[in-house]
This record gives sequence, structure tokens and C-alpha cells, in this order.
Amino acid sequence: MAASAEIIDGDHAVELIVCNSSSSSSSSSSSPDSFADNGNPTGSPSDEITPLLKPKINIFSVSHSRRKPREQVAKLPETETPPFIQLILWVWSGSRYSGILCMALSSSIYFVMEILSHSFSTRSIPLFETAFMRCTIVLILSYIWLRRSGQPIFGAVHARKLLFLRALTGFLSLLSFIYCIQRLPFSQAIILNFTTPIVASILARLMLHEKLKIADIGGLTCSFFGVLFIYRQILRTQGMWFGAGEANNTSASGSHHVYAVLAGLLSLITGGISYCFIKAGAKASDQPVVTVFSFGLLSSPAAGICAFAFEEFVVPDFCSFLLMLILGVLAFIVEVLLARGLQLEKISKATNVQYIEAALSQLWGIDSSRISSSFAGLVGCLLIIISVCCTVYIGPDKEIE
Repeated sequence: MAASAEIIDGDHAVELIVCNSSSSSSSSSSSPDSFADNGNPTGSPSDEITPLLKPKINIFSVSHSRRKPREQVAKLPETETPPFIQLILWVWSGSRYSGILCMALSSSIYFVMEILSHSFSTRSIPLFETAFMRCTIVLILSYIWLRRSGQPIFGAVHARKLLFLRALTGFLSLLSFIYCIQRLPFSQAIILNFTTPIVASILARLMLHEKLKIADIGGLTCSFFGVLFIYRQILRTQGMWFGAGEANNTSASGSHHVYAVLAGLLSLITGGISYCFIKAGAKASDQPVVTVFSFGLLSSPAAGICAFAFEEFVVPDFCSFLLMLILGVLAFIVEVLLARGLQLEKISKATNVQYIEAALSQLWGIDSSRISSSFAGLVGCLLIIISVCCTVYIGPDKEIE
């Protein structure tokens, strides 16, 4: 069926023809080889409409696909993490060398604290008062860390006994070391303090059943001999242990000297036990900062009581207070990195890296002309560097095998 209409306007005539769909389809099927006026094959209406829509869809789809990558590329630099933050996250992440790197950073920051203490001359503050200030800052910062991260403040229930023992042994080590450093010459107190890694490795074998390999024993021995070479000249002038020379302090002679040495031995033993409890508590609670918080929670009030009971309280001036504040923040970072390093690495390897601080201190003293350059000191630094390098490059390979 078809309908037609004719419109005549002057010299022009327009004819409109409306065809039925069935007829058009039949006509198209009856003459498949028919051509339109332009020479192209004619098909069904759907075939005529489809080519008209495809270019539009292709154009818009291509335009959208090109815009999205450009927007993403433009936004990437804004959300990219700074390289320094990436380095910190990589060190903290728990990779193969994270434990050793955490201990190396801890010792390096402790060396920076030593430089700051020697470089800025401020009012002399008693040791217990200094310890109280640092422990309080450590307590506050560790509490803020745990609250912001959503971790339980007192750790898991099954780990609280370990955390309490860590805090107790840590404070006993700090208390006895302060007494030791007040009664003994500085070099002797430092030698006793650097014996702590050896004691901690032996106690880790007994308490935590860690394997103590020959390479670990050799590394610790090499590093300890390096410390002896570094402080050899000072030990000669001040006298070794019970040697009473003219340069010895009168307060470090006789029975006072014996008590000071015993206090030093107590410090290194309790320090070694504390390292074992730090590792056990950090693993049990799965959060090394909890061990730092438990130490500050006990040590801060105890150090404050000792400061008022045994020493005269000194009000620090602005420069002294600022320096104590900076050193307290750095001490918190040292404690966190120490706990993380002990959590991830064997104690024998982790504590061996701590000897870096002695080598850095010697090299800085020679460079700043505070210490006269000596062959024994350079040999000691070389022994420590070789030992630490063996721990980093040889130790992990042997452990994996």
C-alpha cells in the first residue's frame, strides 16, 4: 500500500511517496542488486541508520578515552609520596634488611644527640633530671602515637607481663648506668655499656632460644675489640678498672670504685635482659611502640622521684630547655627504631650494628680536632666497619641458607 501527494509551486513540483514497510522490505529483498542514484547499494532502514550512528559513537568514545589518561597523568604528581617518606616506609615495612637498617638509624641518631650535647654549651643539668625530661617526652609521644594509630595503650592482655618486665629491667639498667657514669671515668663506663650487646646475645640464646652462629660471635668480638682500640689511649691515662693512677678521680677509688663497677655490671646485665623483653613484647603485641610506652610509663615518675630525692633540682634556662626538648624527641625516635629493629632481627645481629655509634663518634672527634688522630683509633673504626658490613652482607645470606 502506498500513498502519494503532489505539490505544485510555480515551475517546481514535489512528490511525496509513503511506502509500507512490508512492501519496502519485499522490494528490497526482491531486488538485492539495485543501486541508488549515487551508486551505493541500498539496504534496510536499520542498515541505513546504523552507519550514521557508528561514527558518532566512535568519536565520543575516543575523545573520552583520551581525556581520562590526561586527567590521571595530571593528578599523579599531586598524590605522589615524597622520596623521604618512601624511604622511611621502606625501612619500617619489614623487608629483609629493615631490622638492620632500623638499628643503624637508631645508632646514627644517638650519635647526632651526642654531637648536639657537645656542640651547644648550656647550663649543667643533673643526670636524673635529664633522664626525667627524656622519659616524660618519650611517654607523651608514644601515647600520642598509640592513640592516633588506634592501638591499645597497654598492649595485648597476654603481652602485659612482658611489657612490665621490659619497663622494670629497662629502668634498672638506666638507674645503674647513671650511678656508674657518676662514679667511674667516662671511658670505663662506656666500655661497660658497649658490653651490653654481647650479654644480650648470650641471654637471647638462653631466654629466646636464638641461634648464635660463629659469624655472629666473630662479629660481636670484632666490634668489641674495635671499641677497645678506640678507647685505648683514654684507658691508659685513666687506669683500667681497679688500677689506681694519679689521673683517677678520688670519688672512683676504693670501695666507691668497686660499687661503681658492680653498678656497671648490673646495668649491662639488666640491659641485655631488657633487649630480650623488648623483642618478646614487640612480637607478642605486634606493636614496638607499646614497649616504648611501657618503659616511659614506669621510668618517668621513677626518674622524677630520684631527681628530687638524690639531686638538687636545677631550673633550666630557655636554651637548656630547648636542647632537652630536642634531645627528648630524638630519644623517642631512637627507642622506637631500637624496638622495631629488635622485633625484626636477631639480637646478635641487631646489637652488633649499635657499635657504629662508637666508630662515628671517633671519626667525628678526629675531624673536629677534639681527639688526636691515632693509629689505634683508626684500626678500631676499621674493625667496627668491617664487622657491621659482614653482618649486613654475609649474615642474612647465611641465615636464609
